[in-house]
Amino acid sequence: MKEIFPEELANKLKTDNNISIIDVREHEEVAHGKIPGAKHIPLGELPDRLNEIDRNRNHIMVCRSGNRSGNASQFLEAHGYDVTNMVGGMLEWKDEIEK
Repeated sequence: MKEIFPEELANKLKTDNNISIIDVREHEEVAHGKIPGAKHIPLGELPDRLNEIDRNRNHIMVCRSGNRSGNASQFLEAHGYDVTNMVGGMLEWKDEIEK
């Protein structure tokens, strides 16, 4: 599984606003803020919402600590998607959060 650290993603976002980020946290968690531009698809809804995810792009998967996004990454990889897990999740995210 490919991985990226929060600081690396924050730096990439400063120069590339076309990065696909998928936040798999629950609705109440995302209500406290998310990475700007991230698409919210809770982990439990992922199997039913695959049609919303472009197979031709790389997607950065995000959750609270990196565990659920790791599970999401494995699931999507098994279905032919190109994904990268953000290690440490939002607990390690230090950049500005969108509310």
